[in-house]
Amino acid sequence: MKLTIKILVFILSLNTFSQLPKGFAYVCDEIPTIKMELRYFTSNNFVGTKVDGYKANVLILTSDATVALKNVQNELLKDSLSLKIFDAYRPQRAVNHFKRWARNLGDTLTKQQFYPKAKKKNLFKDGYISSHSRHSSGSTLDITIVNLKTCKELDMGTSYDYFGKESWTHYQGITKKQQQNRMLLKTVMNKYGFRNYPKEWWHFTLRNEPFANQYFDFEVK
Repeated sequence: MKLTIKILVFILSLNTFSQLPKGFAYVCDEIPTIKMELRYFTSNNFVGTKVDGYKANVLILTSDATVALKNVQNELLKDSLSLKIFDAYRPQRAVNHFKRWARNLGDTLTKQQFYPKAKKKNLFKDGYISSHSRHSSGSTLDITIVNLKTCKELDMGTSYDYFGKESWTHYQGITKKQQQNRMLLKTVMNKYGFRNYPKEWWHFTLRNEPFANQYFDFEVK
């Protein structure tokens, strides 16, 4: 009897742990072929440390965005390509962490990698850091494309989260092949209902997102 009760409690705790707000989904459960590298769950990001609110290496999006993304992935798979996600739903507490970092002008440990030409004091003004993020509404994600034959990311001309004009989607100072790779990503995402943020080739938001202008703060876990 005691063993049965313990098992029941364990099952209930798992259900509580995995529960998401209505209208959200775990991306990898719905799209198992998708690749991921959740940067803010690691120290490999512009803050230089794991970001507040990221408690597990899982991807969360609204159900609507996940359905649309599955269509993108299915089309890419036909050409031995795959999406790779760097970030999806982002809690408001993570955005607050970014704000604190941006205001600490003495912390420039990641400058050479992520913003070598930009002044940290201008990151708010230049649109790279903000008080609220569309990611917190659940239908925005940061992505690239991977060649499944080589297991390498397509060359997009800059790394993810590079703060500078070089990351603008239509920046001309990159090679023709890099421009083509960016347009491939933009075109297939547009086809299935996502729009691109022009200052970041990797950043896309679902059109007609279900929770526009709502900013959630539940943890990624």
